This record gives sequence, C-alpha cells and structure tokens, in this order.
Amino acid sequence: MSRGFLSVDAARMGVVNNVAVATTSTAVASSAFGTQTYQVRVAATAACFYKVGTATPTAAATDVLLPANWVEYVRVGPGEKVSVFSASIQTVSVVEVAE
Repeated sequence: MSRGFLSVDAARMGVVNNVAVATTSTAVASSAFGTQTYQVRVAATAACFYKVGTATPTAAATDVLLPANWVEYVRVGPGEKVSVFSASIQTVSVVEVAE
C-alpha cells in the first residue's frame, strides 16, 4: 500500500566519514567507501552540492543540491567516494549504511 511519500527502511549506521569543507572555492572528497558499502547517508547543516564517483570526484555548483538540514540516502558502490562543494564552511556528515 502506497502512503504517498518515500520511506527508508531502518538500517544500521556504519563507518562515519565526515567531509570537512574548509574553503568555499574547492570541493573536498571523502575516503573510499568500504568493500560492502552500497548506500550512504548524507546530511548537512547548510546547502551544498555533492557528486559520487570513483577515483576522486570533484563536486561543483552544477551537481546534485542537498538543501540545508536535509538527510539523503544515496546508492553508492564499494570504493567510491563522495565529493562536496559548499558556499559555507561546514562539515558534511557522510555515513556508510549497512542494509
């Protein structure tokens, strides 16, 4: 039965891999995700842009917008990283999720 909104099943939070955005002119990438990581939880206190990819992705203002005080679950692959670009100096919470 559909309730008209997206729901996320409960999951165990794993490795915390916060990304500290220390400057507003350069994107910062996380460490590579674990070999069994297929989903991450991303949250930020200020709006930011993010990009997921292999090697070292570089987020820009043209990538996915994460609004301030928003939590988003994102599918990823083992070894990938998330890059964050923000107009605000902040720490973006990136947590590996065990399904």
